[in-house]
Amino acid sequence: MAVVYVLLVVLVTQASCLEPCRMEDDECHFHFDLNYNLTMVKDRNALYPKGGKLYKYDVINTTSATPVSIEGVATADGWEDSRLVILVNGLFPGPQMEVYEGQTINVHVTNSLMSEAVTIHWHGLHQRGTPWMDGVAFITQCPILPGQSFTYRFKARPKGTFWYHTHIGGIRSMGPYGALIIREKKRLREKEFVFTVTEWNHDWDSNLLQTKRTEGMFVDRKKIRWTHSLDGAGYSSFGFHSALINGRGRYFDPDTGKDNEAPLEVFTVTQDASFVFRVVCVGVELPFRISIDNHDLTVIATDGYDLRPFTAESFIINPGERYDFRIHTDKPVGNYWIRAKTLEVGVDHFGLAILRYEGAPGTDPTSSRRVCTRRNKCVVVNCPFLFYPEEENTDCVTFDQLRSKDEDPAPSAPIGRKEEQFLNFGFDGVSGWIGSVNGRSFIMPPVSALTQPDQIGLKCDQDCGVKKSCQCPYSLDLDHGKTYQLIFLNMGDGKGYSHPVHMHGHSFYVLKMGYPRYSARTGKFIGDNKDINCRGRSCNDATWADLHWHGDNIPGLELKNPPRKDTIIVPTGGYVIVRIVADNPGLWFMHCHMELHSIIGMALMLNVSFPLVPQPPPGFPTCGSFHYKTPAPKNKYLIDMKNDGVDDKNNKLEATDRLGKCVY
Repeated sequence: MAVVYVLLVVLVTQASCLEPCRMEDDECHFHFDLNYNLTMVKDRNALYPKGGKLYKYDVINTTSATPVSIEGVATADGWEDSRLVILVNGLFPGPQMEVYEGQTINVHVTNSLMSEAVTIHWHGLHQRGTPWMDGVAFITQCPILPGQSFTYRFKARPKGTFWYHTHIGGIRSMGPYGALIIREKKRLREKEFVFTVTEWNHDWDSNLLQTKRTEGMFVDRKKIRWTHSLDGAGYSSFGFHSALINGRGRYFDPDTGKDNEAPLEVFTVTQDASFVFRVVCVGVELPFRISIDNHDLTVIATDGYDLRPFTAESFIINPGERYDFRIHTDKPVGNYWIRAKTLEVGVDHFGLAILRYEGAPGTDPTSSRRVCTRRNKCVVVNCPFLFYPEEENTDCVTFDQLRSKDEDPAPSAPIGRKEEQFLNFGFDGVSGWIGSVNGRSFIMPPVSALTQPDQIGLKCDQDCGVKKSCQCPYSLDLDHGKTYQLIFLNMGDGKGYSHPVHMHGHSFYVLKMGYPRYSARTGKFIGDNKDINCRGRSCNDATWADLHWHGDNIPGLELKNPPRKDTIIVPTGGYVIVRIVADNPGLWFMHCHMELHSIIGMALMLNVSFPLVPQPPPGFPTCGSFHYKTPAPKNKYLIDMKNDGVDDKNNKLEATDRLGKCVY
C-alpha cells in the first residue's frame, strides 16, 4: 500500500508541474516538440487573408462566410504560398515561458524534425553552475539529432526579459524561438504585454541567403542591392518582405503600396492606466525603431536590468536585445498603430500591430506617426550613430547615456595589461566575405568543447589576424575572479556594418561608447574613431592611441552607475568599453547576433576559470568525428565461407548484399 501511495504522489506532482509555473513552485516542467510546419495552413486547408481575418482557400464571398480562427495558424505576413517553418509545439512564435526568479526549470526537448539537428539557447541567462545547459551546439553540448530528446535543467535567474532560440547553423530564421520572462516573486502592479519583432522573407531562410551570398545574390535576373542606414552602415539583403510582431504582419505590394489585409497582433488596454511592454528582437539582421502613435514610451529596462526611466518618442532595438517600456493610456478611446520600422534609408520597410483601447471598434487605426519639429523634437533611445540630419528634428540618445536604476558601480579591481583586451568584430579583409574577431574566423569544434576539451584538436596559430587570416575555434582565456575590461571594436578594412555583440554567461557593464567621425551635414560615416591605434589596416592588433589610457584612466568612463547588458551594438568605425568579473566558470560563446554574421565566423569563446567548471550530469552526451584509420576485422560471413571452402572472390558481392554494407 505504501508503494502505491508513493507512486500516486509522484504522478500528481509531475502532473501539477506540467501546468504553468506558479509563484509557490520550486520546480517547473515544460515540454518542447520541434517539428516542421507550414505558414497559412490549418487542418490541411490553405488559407488567405481578407479584412484582418483568414478564410479557407475555396471561400469566394467573405461577407457571408465564417472566418477561420487564427489560433494555431502560423500566419506570418499572410502570403498565401506556404513557407516551411520550424516551430516549437506548433506555435509561431513558440510558447511564452513565464517563471519566477530562483525556480528550477526543466525543459524536455524532443527533436521531431527529419533533417535538422537542434539545440536551445536560453538567451541572457548566465547559467551559473550549469554551463553545459547554455544550449550552444559544439560549444556546450552535442546537437540533439532527429528523433533524440534532451532535458535542460537550470535556475531561473536573474529576473527580466529573456528569450530562447535554436543555436545551431542558420535555422533561427525559420521560427524556433519564443519569449522567456523571469518575474520577481511578488504580485504584478501593472498589466504586461510581450512582443517579439523580426524581419520576414516569405521565400528564404538564412541558409538559402548565405548560399546566395556565396554563389550570387540574384532574383529575377537582377542583382540584389544591399541597403544601409543613414550613417552608411550596411545591411546585407535578407530580402525584406515584411516585419512580424508576435509572428503576425502584412505584406505590402512594393508597386502599389497596398497591403494584403492579413491579421495583426492586437494589444487591448483600458483608458487612464499604465501598461508595461517587454520587447524582444528575434530578428536575423535588421534593427527596428519602435513607436506607438500619440504615446510616449518610457524605457525602464534592457536585457534584464532596470534603468532609470527615460521617456522618448521611440527606441531602437537590435537582434538579440530586449527593452521594456511603459505607456500611459491617457488618449481618447480608439485604435493606434504600433510601428516597427527598420533603420534602412531609401526604402520603406516596417511592421505594424494595434494598440486598442477598450470600447474602440475592431478596425484598423487611422492614427499617424508623430511629426518631429524644431520646437518639439523626437527623442530616440539606443541610436547606433550620434545624430540624425538636422532637418529630421530628431535627437539621439546613445546607450551609454542611460544609467542603471539602482546604484551599481562597475567592478573596480586593478586591471593589468593582460586584463584589457581589444576585440575587433568585422570581416576578414584578406579572404573577403568571412566574419572574424581579430582576424580569426571561428569554426565550430567537432565535439562539445566544454565537456570534451581534450578532443577539440584545433588551435589558432599565434600570428593569426595580423600576419595572416585563420579559421579556428578562437578562444580568450580569463582567470578566475579577475576583472576584465574588453574593448569591442568595429574598425579597419573589415568594418562596414554595425554589429550587435552578444555575450553568453555574463552581463557586462557598459562604461563608454566611442563613435566614428561623421559628416556634420548628412550624418554619414567619414572615418574611424581616433581614440584607437589600429597598428595596421586590419585593426586586429589594436591599442589605445594615447599610451596613457588604460583601465580607469580613460576619459568619459561611467564607473559609478553604468547600465548592464548582454547584447550591445558596436557602431561601424567605433568601439564599446565593457567590464566583467570572470567569476562564472564555463566556456561562453560571444558573437555578433546577426545570424548571417555568426554562422560565417564572427565569434569567439570566453574560456573562464576552466579548472573550476563543474562536471556535467552523468550520461551527458558526447560526439565527435570518425576517421577510418585501421583495417576492419574480416567479415564473419567471409570467414565462415572460407572455412566451408567457398571461394572468397566469387562470394564477396553476395555477402555485401546480405549485410547491406561494404566489405573491405
